[in-house]
Amino acid sequence: MHEKLQLAIMIATKAHDGQFRFDGVTPYIRHPEAVAAMFPEEKAGLREIAWLHDVLEDTKVTAQDLLRQGISTWVVVAVVALTKIKREDYMEYLARVKENPAAREVKIRDVIHNLGDNPTKNMVKKYAMALQFLLT
Repeated sequence: MHEKLQLAIMIATKAHDGQFRFDGVTPYIRHPEAVAAMFPEEKAGLREIAWLHDVLEDTKVTAQDLLRQGISTWVVVAVVALTKIKREDYMEYLARVKENPAAREVKIRDVIHNLGDNPTKNMVKKYAMALQFLLT
């Protein structure tokens, strides 16, 4: 396995330790794992981003921490683009994600996985709108 991908998996696994999905039972790390699995092995960079896509938003890890630990600037820039800022308008967030091609590819798969994870009606509407926006 790609050395940088192994590093991303380790960082994400440690950062999300003790967190759970919406059901309160499934370990949260299963989500980035599933998103990363949507990319073929030869897309190791996109898989790194997928593993790390929620680390900045949902844990105490910072972009500087990722860089210090050896994650490439290209990956960190995409992860930052995928990180929704508190009080940021969702459409502004999606527009920012869409500007970064790698972040856009990961976000599309993130939304697809979220849609398959027993979402509420409001979440379905939100994610359907996000997919339409990101795919056009």
